[in-house]
Amino acid sequence: MKKEISRSKLNVPACIGIALIHALAFFAPWYFSWGSLLIAILLTWLTGWIGITLCYHRLLTHRSFKTPKWFEYVLTIIGTLAWQGGPITWVGNHRLHHAHSDTDKDPHTPLHGFVWAHVFWTLFEAPEGRNPREVTQDLLRDKCTTFIDRFFWAPQLFLVIVLFLGGFIFRNTETGFSWVVWGVGVRTVFVYHFTWFVNSAAHTWGYRNFSTKDGSTNLWWVALLSGGEGWHNNHHAQQRSAAHGMRWFEIDPTYRSIQFLSLIGLAWDIVRPKLP
Repeated sequence: MKKEISRSKLNVPACIGIALIHALAFFAPWYFSWGSLLIAILLTWLTGWIGITLCYHRLLTHRSFKTPKWFEYVLTIIGTLAWQGGPITWVGNHRLHHAHSDTDKDPHTPLHGFVWAHVFWTLFEAPEGRNPREVTQDLLRDKCTTFIDRFFWAPQLFLVIVLFLGGFIFRNTETGFSWVVWGVGVRTVFVYHFTWFVNSAAHTWGYRNFSTKDGSTNLWWVALLSGGEGWHNNHHAQQRSAAHGMRWFEIDPTYRSIQFLSLIGLAWDIVRPKLP
């Protein structure tokens, strides 16, 4: 049964930002090109699978592995390109989710309905007493991370300029706008929704390898879209594990990326899973 949503203030900047990104993506059919599609695919991998899944989630939130600080900062800047807020707030919300999964204190609890868990929660400020920054003291002590968090919008603005100028120099103004529409609008919307499906769909449908106290599930198509995040029941059972896919058919590209970083000396102390 749905519970009544605790009313809190609208997060006006988030509402405007998310609306503008979706509005930009609306122009995609009129500005399609194969080059723009390729840019969108590459940036989806870079900002979504690397920036959000690998960095914001498995590195910063759960410390599933270690990496050199300079490389952590590079990954964090890449994460800001997904336009999901600064790393500190993102990490704090996810830690609150794990601390209070599928309860009224969960920032994106499905108790308020699928659509709330999927998107509406992003449009409101955190209710009093649930400040995500209170559970991110480790990140707040890092001056470089707090600087990136404060100016998280700047890399995305820089990317907009680079894409437009790149397309303009390559061909013309229309190409520049096409690269922005697909490389920023379409790509960001796609990354938004595959991230949000982990909160909504992977707490609604799917199967479970572990008996956890929440409603987390493993859902193959969410895992396919998000680089392995859809094996969400596995993750809730073993939150610090760098691998979310734990059966032979549970493909986890992000874990493979972490293993690759280990091979080239950029990742160590990788937390291994205990297989079901």
